[in-house]
Amino acid sequence: MTTYIDKSNGITEGLRKSFQSTDCKMANRQCYGYDISPNGDLVVNHGEAKVVRWIFERYLVGESFGKIAAGLEQHGVLSPTGKAKWNREAISKLLSNEKYTGSVLLQKTMSICGTQIKNEGELDQMLITHHHDAIISTQDFETVQQMKHERAKAPVQEMKMMLSF
Repeated sequence: MTTYIDKSNGITEGLRKSFQSTDCKMANRQCYGYDISPNGDLVVNHGEAKVVRWIFERYLVGESFGKIAAGLEQHGVLSPTGKAKWNREAISKLLSNEKYTGSVLLQKTMSICGTQIKNEGELDQMLITHHHDAIISTQDFETVQQMKHERAKAPVQEMKMMLSF
């Protein structure tokens, strides 16, 4: 008799093996800016893609998540969940999604005791480039990631400066 843990481990191992294939179903998981074609591929949703580009452009010129969210609300753009208000976390996650460059990174998270946590190198990840049409350039994506990293560090540095006086 197979136990629950054996079944769970088998499913997990099967998923990890499927990540090594470029036609993995997880690679075609839909996100804002894309639709799924009848054959299961990611295709650009041109209306949403305009919004994605606008969000990246606003961040690149220095706007905060809050200011971008307010701008979207002011323009009447519904959030990915269909709400009138965008939240800062939705903006942050959108700006961190490599799918907008036409690439897919698999195994970004892992499940520990039923809880999804970020994979910080514990498991191998699989990057599939040129998987689907890009909405933004890799250059803009990388610049945004660097800006996010720098901005995230700023409050800690400011706090250290304040505590040192």
